[in-house]
Amino acid sequence: MTALLLSEWTKLRTVPRWVATMTAAVVLTVLVAVFSAAASGSTSAGGGGGGPVAPPTVENAGHFVHRTLAGDGSMVARVASQTASHESAKAGLMITTDADRGAAYAAVLVTPGHGVRLQAEHGAVDLAGSASDAPRWLRLDRDGTTVTGYESADGDEWSRIGSVRLDGLTGSAELGLFVASPNAIRIERQFGGENVDEAPTIGEATFDGVRADPAAAGPWRDTDRSYATEHARFTDAGGTITLAGSGDVGPVQQSGPDTPRMTLSGVLIGLLAIVTLAVLFVTSEYKRGMIHLTFAASPRRGRVLAAKAFVLGTATFGAGLVASFGAYLLAAPILRSNGIHPGSLSDTAVLRAVVGTAALLAVIAVFSLGVATILRRSAASITVVLLLLLVPQIVATGLPVEAAMWLERVTPAAGFEIQQTVRTYDTAIGPWAGFAVLCAYTAVVLVLADRRLRRDA
Repeated sequence: MTALLLSEWTKLRTVPRWVATMTAAVVLTVLVAVFSAAASGSTSAGGGGGGPVAPPTVENAGHFVHRTLAGDGSMVARVASQTASHESAKAGLMITTDADRGAAYAAVLVTPGHGVRLQAEHGAVDLAGSASDAPRWLRLDRDGTTVTGYESADGDEWSRIGSVRLDGLTGSAELGLFVASPNAIRIERQFGGENVDEAPTIGEATFDGVRADPAAAGPWRDTDRSYATEHARFTDAGGTITLAGSGDVGPVQQSGPDTPRMTLSGVLIGLLAIVTLAVLFVTSEYKRGMIHLTFAASPRRGRVLAAKAFVLGTATFGAGLVASFGAYLLAAPILRSNGIHPGSLSDTAVLRAVVGTAALLAVIAVFSLGVATILRRSAASITVVLLLLLVPQIVATGLPVEAAMWLERVTPAAGFEIQQTVRTYDTAIGPWAGFAVLCAYTAVVLVLADRRLRRDA
């Protein structure tokens, strides 16, 4: 097998136009990134010259009424009713280091569409309880820096959801009731782009059976962080508390651009060269009759296909690393000078996108090799590969969101999600799951290519 790998590597590196094609893929990817960065401008408001500002990743909005808890203790309440303003609207109990935006918190809550949850640290912790909605009894216990959430159907028999640790939860804390409701998102798609509109939704919930241990004295303190403050409401009628408010508590769902992914968008141009090279790596041997010499030297045709795939995939991955790191490292300073935050390679999502771009090119090369082995025609093979990879992305921009997400999820184009660093409202599939879809298609194509070779024997 070593001799076969060396033979295929020699073929790849000694054909000048193939080396030039691989080089062109690297250069095109980098140039597109640099030119796109140079053409970009700051979208930040104001002109104070404060430098690039990273987009917010968390939000602490909604409506919170609370009392001070000096040490350990607990609070119990029943969410008697909750409006279905949004499937992720929240109503429940929260403990936080202070009532200001951005403070560390833990909350046990009910949602209309996702059941009971225990969330903390701006959504970094999200533990599922039952699938129940309101009415539901909730309990939040504090023991030092550990917060434990419980739920109950009757307020007597409790089920533990889980515990979280808040390192900043020392000394006194604010404990109380809250409601939150994310913005409603409307996405209008048309070929070549999309328009995203957001509008506040008003969450409302009624609480009763509220009690604390130790018992809190004094009135509730009202902290309204709603986006639509004119609709916020707090009433306490004989122990029945009604809260209304807008805005979410937790990670921000971005509707803006995925800047690292945009920086790596030159791969769409570079892959044209990679697909062409991968196809010619097979079809040129058939055109010149050299494939018969290859099979004569190595009669086990499946091994020949495996060797070609390994050599081509490895070489493309190496070139892809040069292209993706070069594109990011050259474009990032330009973006920062224009007031745009491109992310950092120390961020695991950004690093995964950069390295994943190289892996994406490598798998596409092997996919193209398999298609070319089946079809044996250069033009037909290149056309089929590009149709499968690019057309779903183009067509999806003109489809309704649900249909577009379905299309991008089940076609080889899902592999491009490996470049995803921001999950948006219309994200079809996760980065690794999307990459796995492309790998699955590639595996199927290689199996079919192997069968085609065996039938020719």
